[in-house]
This record gives sequence, structure tokens and C-alpha cells, in this order.
Amino acid sequence: MFPERFSNLPPYAFPRLRALLDAHAPGGDVTHMSIGEPKHAFPAWVGDVLAAHVAEFAKYPPNDGTPELQAAITDWIDRRYGVRLDTAQVMPLNGTREGLYNAGMALCPESKGGQRPAVLMPNPFYQVYAISAASVAAEPVFVNATRETGHLPDYESLPTEILNRTALCYICSPANPQGAVADEAYWKRLIALAERHDFQILADECYSELYRDTPPPGALQVAQAMGADPERVVIFHSLSKRSNLPGLRSGFVAGGPETMKRIRLLRAYAGTPLPLPIQRVSEKVWADEEHVIENRALYRRKFDMADRIFGNVPGYAPPQAGFFLWLPVEDGEQATLKLWQETGVRVLPGAYLSRDTDQGNPGKGYIRVALVAPEAQTEKGLMAIRDCLYGP
Repeated sequence: MFPERFSNLPPYAFPRLRALLDAHAPGGDVTHMSIGEPKHAFPAWVGDVLAAHVAEFAKYPPNDGTPELQAAITDWIDRRYGVRLDTAQVMPLNGTREGLYNAGMALCPESKGGQRPAVLMPNPFYQVYAISAASVAAEPVFVNATRETGHLPDYESLPTEILNRTALCYICSPANPQGAVADEAYWKRLIALAERHDFQILADECYSELYRDTPPPGALQVAQAMGADPERVVIFHSLSKRSNLPGLRSGFVAGGPETMKRIRLLRAYAGTPLPLPIQRVSEKVWADEEHVIENRALYRRKFDMADRIFGNVPGYAPPQAGFFLWLPVEDGEQATLKLWQETGVRVLPGAYLSRDTDQGNPGKGYIRVALVAPEAQTEKGLMAIRDCLYGP
């Protein structure tokens, strides 16, 4: 009666966390550091823009985005990456999760070379990647991203048999949860690999604007410089992290003309466009960089704080970007429970973001810590983590 394609999924990360912790009393004032929900202020004028266009909730929104929003997105891509796209090559999303999921539906073939298609993804990973693959009956191939690989997946190490039937490849840079950045050399190798084996790269770049000093290079930027097939790379961006607007549910997807034709067609039948007032806000937010610079400075102070607090912890890797710490522990679940019971700090076991593989589970010996709280609260939480798990 029911499909089996999702029957072997583990419980989602946060229900698992509640099951682990909620039967136990916190050992102090609760400090939430488990969920990547930005807490910095979004631009004060967002409410004014929304109010000015509230009457447009009475209209069906354009499926592909307003011309003004499309222009704001393409202008931002040009400013940020030096890549000029036609407005038909971008489409607003109800948050990037929508686009990352539907990419499988729109772009993954039913077979490749007469075989079941493979979809590559980093491990640990954003869980929607695996659900997208399962929804189109593709094989998810989890590639461990460890300290030895620079916390990025080494897709070049995969057997030729897998690469030849690979249809799609997810990659997150800056990486959630490790904060690693794919540099230009990494992108060049991955794009060349995709060209040789004819698969598409789905580049999740939602944390691209949260970095210490040097802007992370973009997949589309490198692909264009290489002269790669214009359909080779698809990028996904969001206002959630860049602009502290997770509840706005506004992002975009951009790619080659044929790619976007297929994505737009699927949206026309099965998707939901952004309400017009949300599109109007998004137009203004993508056009403004002042608030992004201020936001980045706040995270940079937290990066420095984390380096100071954990600098002497063996195995600590300063994050290059994003807003998570990926802290080494003996066992992620045990460490998470100990923290909760002794300090009230709530973090996430790394294994809840990863899967078992023949090479082991790369998240088991880690916890993920979100640096989203106000600075004083973040410092208090980090000090509690250090003293509880590593000693003062």
C-alpha cells in the first residue's frame, strides 16, 4: 500500500536529538547551539518593504519570479562572481531546500549507460540530498569528508564504475557542518571530473557570504573560466544565512539554459512560487550589501572567539566559513548528553548528519555547534563546552 523508498531512513536529526536529551534535565541555563537558525538582526527596512506590498498577497505570484527579482539576482551573481547570466537562467526558490530536492526530479535521468544512476554526496551532508536521490530511485553514494580529505569529499577517488553512472553530484561549499571551503583548484578538479564522466554538479553555496577574510570562489565562476559545458554546474543560494532571514524562505537556483528550462517546467506543474510581497523584499535584500558586511563582521568575531577558546584542543580545525564548529570528541552522542546534563548546552551529535559507510561513519567522533546566538551567549556556551568536554 505504501512505497518502500523511504522505509530505511533514520529519524531526522532534531527528533533524534529530542529523543536523546529531553528525558534528562539540563544541568544549567539552556543554551541552544544545535540548530543553524541565524539570530543576528536582519535589515530594519525589511518590514517596511513587506508592509508596502502586503496587498500583493491578493495576487497569484509569477512562477519564475518578478522581472525585478530576476534582475536583482543576476546582478548579485555578476557583482559577486563576475558571471553575467540571462534572467532566464535564474529562478527564485522557497528556500534552497526546495531547489536542492527538486533538482533530482528535474535533472536526474531514469538510467545512465543502461544502469541505475548514482548521485554523489558528501558525508556528513544536508539530509535533503539523500531524499532527492531516493525520490528518483537513484543510488545515493556517500563519500566521507574527513580531516584527511580537508573535510571535503574526494570524488576523484571513486571507482570508474560508479563515476560512469553518476548523474548528479552534490557539493556544499562552504561546507555544512565543517566550514571547509572548496578552493579554485578543488572546483577545477571536480568540474573536470564531471566533464569526463558527464554528470552535473549541484553546488549548495548557501554559506558563501559568511567567511573570515577571503570570499570563497563559486562553482559557476570557475566553470565559466574553464570553458566548461554551461549545463555542467547548477548553483543554489539563500537569504537565510547571508541576510539572517531564515523565515523568509527565499533563495534561488541558477544554471544553464536547458537545465533551467527543465527546472522551470517542473515548478510550473508541481512547485509553489514565492508570494509577491516576499519577492519584493527579496529584490531589495539581494541588492544590498551593507547589512551582509555587518553580519560577516559579527561572525568573524565569533570565529576568533572559538579559536581562542579551542585553540589548544587536539584536532580542533578553525572553520574557514559558515557558522558551525565541528568539534572532535570520542563519541558524539555521549558528549552531547554529557553537555546537556552537566551544563544545559544543547548541541548536535555529528552522526545525526552522516551515514554509515564501509569506511565508517565520519560524524561519529564529532559534535556540531552553531555560532548563531548573541556574542555573549555564544562565548558562555563555548566556554562551557570546553570546560565540560576538554578541561579548562
